[in-house]
Amino acid sequence: MKNKLFFLLLLLLLGFIALKYGNTIYIFFESDEPSQSIGTTANGSLINGKRLPTRGENFICYSYLGALLGRNSIHHKVRDTVIQTYGRLAKEYPDTTFVYGETGWPGGGSFRPHRTHQNGLSVDFMVPVVNTKGQSVPLPGSVFNKFGYGIEFDHQGVYREYRIDFEAMAAHIDTLINTAQKNGLRISRIIFAPDLQEHLFDTKAGKLIYGRVPFSKNPSWVRHDDHYHIDFEIM
Repeated sequence: MKNKLFFLLLLLLLGFIALKYGNTIYIFFESDEPSQSIGTTANGSLINGKRLPTRGENFICYSYLGALLGRNSIHHKVRDTVIQTYGRLAKEYPDTTFVYGETGWPGGGSFRPHRTHQNGLSVDFMVPVVNTKGQSVPLPGSVFNKFGYGIEFDHQGVYREYRIDFEAMAAHIDTLINTAQKNGLRISRIIFAPDLQEHLFDTKAGKLIYGRVPFSKNPSWVRHDDHYHIDFEIM
């Protein structure tokens, strides 16, 4: 009985270590070879995909399990753009916490339930939110709400005690646009719920991004209110 309990506790400990640090270990052993995107976001693959860090000074992944499985892999130029953007935002918005969502497999290809995310140039970013006290908190994600993808915000950007921080979201997109250009990328498309876009563009930072990149005008097959999907392209 004691031996069984010991092995059970050992397995739980190893599982915890793998869940929390597995992605970091994978990153340590990644190849230094540059990534290659093949095909399109809807029909493509990826060579030498790079994983995003599990967390940083002002950001965290949507799911430790998703990161462990490699569902946070992208082209190296996109990875650099995402990380550098968070670094710049840490200085301008030090009290804001950002959460990135799913990106794709290390080798690209079919990435269910997503219809795209196949060639390492697509990234989902969960909307930044504040609580009833106005404090920035991570969007709550668990198996019970599809790791954040099952959350439904109303037309004002409110879900229970959480409200979308449209100013922080617009600043994030603005910084992504500028950082992407420095890394030889451009944003080709942003998918975000059309009914929430007016709130985004009404912010100070929103006025800086209006008209600079194409936003979805029609509702997508899944309402993108809990996250904004961004497609990059290599210049």
